[in-house]
Amino acid sequence: MKRRNFIRKTGLTGLGLSVMPTSYSINSLEEFIAPAFKPVCITTWNFHEANKKAGKLLDNKTSALDAVEQGVRVEEKNIKNHTVGNGGTPDRDGFVTLDASIMGPDGDCGSVAFLQNIEHPISVARKIMERTPHKMLVGKGAYSFAINNGFKPKNLLSPESREKWEEWLEHKDYKPIINIENHDTIGMLCLDQNGDMAGACTTSGLAYKMHGRVGDSPIIGSGLFVDNEVGGAVATGLGEEIMKNVSSFLIVELMRQGKSPQESCEIAMQRLISKNPSYNDFQVAFLALNKKGEVGSFCIHQGFTFMKYAKTINENISSKSLL
Repeated sequence: MKRRNFIRKTGLTGLGLSVMPTSYSINSLEEFIAPAFKPVCITTWNFHEANKKAGKLLDNKTSALDAVEQGVRVEEKNIKNHTVGNGGTPDRDGFVTLDASIMGPDGDCGSVAFLQNIEHPISVARKIMERTPHKMLVGKGAYSFAINNGFKPKNLLSPESREKWEEWLEHKDYKPIINIENHDTIGMLCLDQNGDMAGACTTSGLAYKMHGRVGDSPIIGSGLFVDNEVGGAVATGLGEEIMKNVSSFLIVELMRQGKSPQESCEIAMQRLISKNPSYNDFQVAFLALNKKGEVGSFCIHQGFTFMKYAKTINENISSKSLL
């Protein structure tokens, strides 16, 4: 279907409150829209161990805020994961730079951007939230804050990531593709036994990005947003497009209006693609959780999956896609 006809049929030129293409049925998503239950943990992509870690912490009555921090730290220290933390793919100049954000059930938040040589940016973000009057620190200032708060410096460029970067230097073909093999974020949402929700998002960003580039992950409302009265959302994919639409905030606001997490993710995607005719060339995916424990997910291209932990079961689920 041509984009012009697609927009006309789905009403994308309006407020973005219409249905998706007729070939897509929301009833087909019943297999992963969770019944009301807590605690529950969901995570972007196939980060099995991270989601299991957070889920088991929730089962042991750990708070949602502690669970999301400890959960994503599993991938921040996983040197085999080239999209987050230690071993992350560097920028085009060979530097591993990290972004992260965290939000608690009290509405407070903290984030860090363009951080180098610190393995756990999510924990730095939490300390910014809890120990400073600020919400975001970046670059050298973020690094100094981390060192002053007990974090140890560490070279995050692994031999494997260096080797791949050196191969990239031979051609310098800057066409970042975000898919199941090459994505740039772990986003996690937890609902604990008290019914409180928290979220975390951490990344090493696009492979071979321009030095200094910051994506959506540390931007509150873009890569992550949590409102403990309503629910939370995280985003992954091409951060520049997510930032333009403040997508995670939009999803939560749609849930506030009474829409399900699934409907909210779909509508937010409509809004995003209506503003970029080249949406076929990039990937964006949304994941949402409301206070009932219901889950929603939607992406542009096939291939996005997410983890869901509930009732001691930790499973990887394929998201429905637009294309």
